[in-house]
Amino acid sequence: METSCGFVLMNHDNVLLLQYPQGHWSFPKGHVEDGEDHHTTARRELKEETGISKVRIISGWQRRSEYTYSRRGSPKKKQVHWYLATTEEFLVTLSHEHTNFLWLDPSRAVEQLTFDQEKEILNDAMEFIDQARSV
Repeated sequence: METSCGFVLMNHDNVLLLQYPQGHWSFPKGHVEDGEDHHTTARRELKEETGISKVRIISGWQRRSEYTYSRRGSPKKKQVHWYLATTEEFLVTLSHEHTNFLWLDPSRAVEQLTFDQEKEILNDAMEFIDQARSV
């Protein structure tokens, strides 16, 4: 099974979404390279895809999603380990892997996300943040 790691990345009260060439909107993520732990992968991919390098990972929240996609006509299983992080950086420098980006408030981000599984992940992350703020 292919493994990727990524961030639900917050800048104050906004979430970063990236648009892929196929048209779908998602969070920044990418494949684990040999010898990397999940946080290192997520940080590296974020920097490669957006130019953002200064993030603070929020401990206590992580999720995993699984799906099957088609590569060259063959089904491939993939798992993505998601982590919640914040940044003060707002400027995004897109890599060639993406066509657009948006910083959106969470309710608009849920509407913009393409896949239901990622909408659930964002809603779960926002519940975690709301609970942490109320303590």
